Amino acid sequence: MKQEELFPDEELLELGEIEAWCIEQGYTFVIGVDEAGRGPLAGPVYAAAVALFLDKMDEPWVGKLNDSKKLKEKVRLESYEDIKSKAMGFAVAVSDEDEIDDINILQASLLAMKRAVEEVVEQIGLEPDCVFVDGNKKIDVTYNQQTIVKGDSRSRSVAAASILAKTDRDALLLEMDSEWPEYGFASHKGYGTKKHREAIIEFGPCVYHRKSFAGVREHLARLRKEAP
Repeated sequence: MKQEELFPDEELLELGEIEAWCIEQGYTFVIGVDEAGRGPLAGPVYAAAVALFLDKMDEPWVGKLNDSKKLKEKVRLESYEDIKSKAMGFAVAVSDEDEIDDINILQASLLAMKRAVEEVVEQIGLEPDCVFVDGNKKIDVTYNQQTIVKGDSRSRSVAAASILAKTDRDALLLEMDSEWPEYGFASHKGYGTKKHREAIIEFGPCVYHRKSFAGVREHLARLRKEAP
C-alpha cells in the first residue's frame, strides 16, 4: 500500500488526522505501533502497539495523546494509565540485548513491533483494517500496513504506542540503575552521553550493554557479569 494511495488528496500533517481519515473510510480497527530505545548503548528495545476506539476519538484523554517526547512526565504517566484502562487493545513487547547483538538493532526493533501488533490482534480477535508503523520500515505481518514518518506526531494511535514503549522502558532503566548505579542509567536511559561513555571506559561494560555497539565492543575484555 503506497502512501499516495492511502492518502490521495494531501499529506497528513496534524496529530489525529490519520484517525479522522480512517473514520471516513469506515475503518473500525486500526493499530498504531512505535518503538523506544533504538539508539542507546544499553538495555532492550521496547515496542508497543495500541488500538483506540475510533468512535471515541473526541474523549478528552484521547486529545492529550501526543509524541511521548513532547509530553511532560506527569501528563505522559497520566496518559499511560488512560491507555491501559481505556484503549480497545494494547501490548508492549521487547527485544533484549542478546537479540539486538544477534540480529542488529533495526531487525530487533521491527521484531519487537511485530510481536506487539500480533498480541493486539490476538486480543481483539479480528484482522485490523490497517497497521500504522512509525518510521519508514515495514514489519513482517500480513495485514495492511502503512509506514508513517513522524507517525507519533500525526496519529493518536502511534502516539499512544510511543507513550507505552517509552514509559515501560524508562521504568526498566531505573531498575538497571539500582543494580549498576555507576553508569547513571536513571539519568540518560542508556543513551551514549559523555558521562555514560566515560563510565564504560572506567568500569567496563555490564551485562545490559549492547556488545555490538561502538562505544561498548571496544571494552568487552572487561565485561562485568555480576553486580558489585
